[in-house]
Amino acid sequence: MSKSWQTRLIHPDASVPTGYRSLATPVYRGSTTLFPSAAAVNDAWDQERVGYTYGLYGTPTALELAARICELEAGSHTILTPGGQAAISLIDLALLQSGVHVLVPQSIYQPHRLLATGLLAGFGVETTFYDPLAGAAVAELIRPNTKLVWTESPGSVTMEVQDVPAIAAAARARGAIVALDNTWSAGVLFDAFAHGVDVTMQAITKYVGGHSDVLLGSVTVRDEALYRRLGAARQVIGCAASPDDCSLALRGLQTLAVRLKAIEASALTIARWLAQRPEVERVLHPALPSCPGHEWWTRDFSGSSGVFSLVFAPGPTREQVCAFVDALKLFEIGYSWAGTTSLAVAYTISAHHGRPPYDHRLVRLSIGLEAADDLIADLDRALPALRA
Repeated sequence: MSKSWQTRLIHPDASVPTGYRSLATPVYRGSTTLFPSAAAVNDAWDQERVGYTYGLYGTPTALELAARICELEAGSHTILTPGGQAAISLIDLALLQSGVHVLVPQSIYQPHRLLATGLLAGFGVETTFYDPLAGAAVAELIRPNTKLVWTESPGSVTMEVQDVPAIAAAARARGAIVALDNTWSAGVLFDAFAHGVDVTMQAITKYVGGHSDVLLGSVTVRDEALYRRLGAARQVIGCAASPDDCSLALRGLQTLAVRLKAIEASALTIARWLAQRPEVERVLHPALPSCPGHEWWTRDFSGSSGVFSLVFAPGPTREQVCAFVDALKLFEIGYSWAGTTSLAVAYTISAHHGRPPYDHRLVRLSIGLEAADDLIADLDRALPALRA
């Protein structure tokens, strides 16, 4: 048919040669998915089963990343979200409803705590925060209406390693689903499903992305019924993952093994050095005996990553601890972690029930790819600020 130049801008006849091959996964951007006929139009969300229907549910770039994460975690299905907190929220909103009860460790990631005490409470979901070191004793907290038991191992900031198999066994005996935030292990240093977990998530933002420039999350399951519930919830919540971010995460996956190896070695060197310092009361690194739950890390994990905390001995004020962080030159100050640049953040751990008495004396470190000796020298130069 004859077309004006204006129409040719939208419907060109130009073509390019086919058969191009590259090592990089193409970035497929798009909201509208085209159908071959009017009769073929549908809005099913499970594109692995029915084919592509809408960009919200993933382009080939997103499905490639999901499939590769699923393979690494030994799952059956993976759903991507636009961030780690979105993955947590998807699990909660898909699996909980008014009148049910959920168990969450006291050591949980703070935005997850806010979700539980705010939005979920408003929807009529009751949350009990439990001792992360409870292990099998969590059974005493499970009620007839307990539908979900969360774990995060190690815990956010205070780094408690949980006895996930014991918790999973207690939950399974009472018919509750077990979810795990597995971000610290990058989904590869702890085999969630082998240890009894039903649904695992991680912030792809962290080690998989690896360069502090992407926001993504993942939710992985083995059970088909759980996958259906999560997928149906994702459809109506509308949490789409950007194809461009997925492309960055696919690139990050290729160097994940070498980055984790280098970061683990540096973090252990630095943690052991800090443990010898008189200014430090305790180093909360899961691979060290000084970390609560270390015995479970030894039993269950295949390695360690680069995030850990240190607790200063009593004496410094909150202002002096902040002065120590401010004195660091190679450690930048910022949330998130697992990038190539080392980070330091000072925390005040509230003294409410179930939390360790660290007060304002805790600093969390994320070790990057700088030379360990340089990072130790940086820490050494900053420590006098505690006495200034």
